[in-house]
Amino acid sequence: MPSRFLPLADVAETLAISAAQAYALVRSGDLPAIKVGGRGQWRVEESQLEAYIERMYAQTRESVQAEQEHGAARP
Repeated sequence: MPSRFLPLADVAETLAISAAQAYALVRSGDLPAIKVGGRGQWRVEESQLEAYIERMYAQTRESVQAEQEHGAARP
């Protein structure tokens, strides 16, 4: 059975970023996560990671559209 929660190393691999960058996403609150276990290891629910990816797609679309509109408005 697949795990519901992912360690930050798996999150980093999925997003093709460093472990430090994944940790920064969690610490900033951009990517919701929980601390589990006696050592307080971070875990990200798979659905939260998917929601984060979808938000990033939406932000990118909005940014590209704004750039296109701004560029089209130039004389």
